[in-house]
Amino acid sequence: MTGFRRRSESVVHQGYVWHIARAEFEAPDGSVFTREVVRSPGAVGIVPIVFDAEGNPFVVLVWQYRPPYEQSVIEIPAGMRDIEGESTETVAHRELAEEAGLAAGTMELLTRIYPSPGMTDSVTTIYLATECTDVDDDRQGPEEQYMEVRRVPLDDAIGMVLSGEIADAKTVTGLLLAERALHAGDGDERTVRAP
Repeated sequence: MTGFRRRSESVVHQGYVWHIARAEFEAPDGSVFTREVVRSPGAVGIVPIVFDAEGNPFVVLVWQYRPPYEQSVIEIPAGMRDIEGESTETVAHRELAEEAGLAAGTMELLTRIYPSPGMTDSVTTIYLATECTDVDDDRQGPEEQYMEVRRVPLDDAIGMVLSGEIADAKTVTGLLLAERALHAGDGDERTVRAP
């Protein structure tokens, strides 16, 4: 849709990573409206796939306390793009090691999503990590210190998405696309197979 334009913007609150702006926009008919927008550098999520001895895929998930919801949320490893100039792929490798204690031999872009377009300009980039090996983790903050890291059969994780047990947007998107990538092959060049 064209014809909308931003007329002005001012910072209402400056946080550590995000800031809240009040912006004035003009609609195609010339009417003016105001919105508050959370400006964000974005985030990165990683779907780490490991295989058991029989070649069955497992996904590494974290159970992490999230203060806004006041509960533990099941998620793929993820983190903010809080280091200026760092590429999304570099963030993915860093966050995978920090949260899950894994290093990926292959990091493949799955997609980019707008997690909440009505309130923020944040973009979440989601990667598929394979050929993973164990490394030391480096958890940051109390939520990560107490989170649980589990390896879940990919089919079970998809079932958790379908039942609503997994509701986090980046995790739902990442798991469904990872499962599709793993089962690709009928004319699709992108395939991920057990080593």
